[in-house]
Amino acid sequence: MIDRIAIAGYRSLRDIVLPLGPLTLVTGPNGSGKSSLYRGLRLLAEVAQGGVIRSLAAEGGLGSTLWAGPEQFSRAMKAGTQPVQGTVRRHPVHLRLGFASADHGYAIDLGLPEPNSRLFADDPEIKVEAVWTGGRLANRNLIAERRGPMVRVRRQDDGTWRTSFEQLSGFDSMMTHCADPADGLELLLLRERMRGWRFYDQLRTDRDAPARRPQVGTFTPVLAGDGADVAAAIRTIEAIGDGAALEDTIADAFDGATIDGGAELRMHQPGLLRPLGAAELSDGTLRYILLAAALLSPRPPELMVLNEPESSLHPSLLAPLARLLHLAARRSQIVVVSHAEPLVSALADDGAAETIRLSKALGETVAEDVEAPLWDWPGR
Repeated sequence: MIDRIAIAGYRSLRDIVLPLGPLTLVTGPNGSGKSSLYRGLRLLAEVAQGGVIRSLAAEGGLGSTLWAGPEQFSRAMKAGTQPVQGTVRRHPVHLRLGFASADHGYAIDLGLPEPNSRLFADDPEIKVEAVWTGGRLANRNLIAERRGPMVRVRRQDDGTWRTSFEQLSGFDSMMTHCADPADGLELLLLRERMRGWRFYDQLRTDRDAPARRPQVGTFTPVLAGDGADVAAAIRTIEAIGDGAALEDTIADAFDGATIDGGAELRMHQPGLLRPLGAAELSDGTLRYILLAAALLSPRPPELMVLNEPESSLHPSLLAPLARLLHLAARRSQIVVVSHAEPLVSALADDGAAETIRLSKALGETVAEDVEAPLWDWPGR
């Protein structure tokens, strides 16, 4: 389980370290930085897919994603007795992302390209990467590191260092190019874990949503990001997953209704003489079914992140959704980003969820009443 995440220099996240639990709820008012935190987690996952540079380019490039405030706030700035103003920088311009668990940690430092770069001069470069064992980075537990174009990996048999790359391109991560079953096995395993993380923020329920159309009913243990294959995913849960849990969560939310999948999703409701097809379901009903198919996957991921799952849901569905999230957190680590107070209350009331409330201070996202875990960034 990931027990801490760290993001620095990204949008409103000047430098933040947050604890994560089996079920973590991130909440706060609009503009407090919830979406930035969600995007930061997605960028971390993109590292393992080899797409972090492309993802930053899609957001407008490094320049538009960097923290726009001063490198540090003075006490006078925080007290309001001195205007916020830029100061002489003490450190390089960078965007840093990292996470750690009890067994491994990873961090990446992205910075400005070299001055002599001509082609794709707006793309950031990967300056530093590090993988270590245990929760906190130190020289003694470092197992792989990248500094500029050079990557070295510690051998498993004798603990000596092997140079894996001497001229790794600035847009390539050591996570995708240096994982080796012989000398880089831990790097390889960590990369595959990161590739298994799942993010759901684009589950479509509009009139033309793919989930409303018949699909090929094939084995589908993982719901697609847009929910297109929900009927097949439901059938797969019924076949090899926890079909009883799926039946219970649908009945809990919709007064004894049932669903079945295959080529097309259908809902059976008490009192109706025929089942309703996906095209007939309301946006909220379809979205809840999509969330159930994602959360009850028969192939649960190590980490699943949901961004505003309450969208389109009637308030009466938020309590059943909270119960579904608690159930799913027994099999996967869940992070929920939400500003729906009924859902926040339902998740936080019993104390089972780690609750992080974000707010803004001088444009910077801060976590209220949260003790930041210990964290060390690798130096350049």
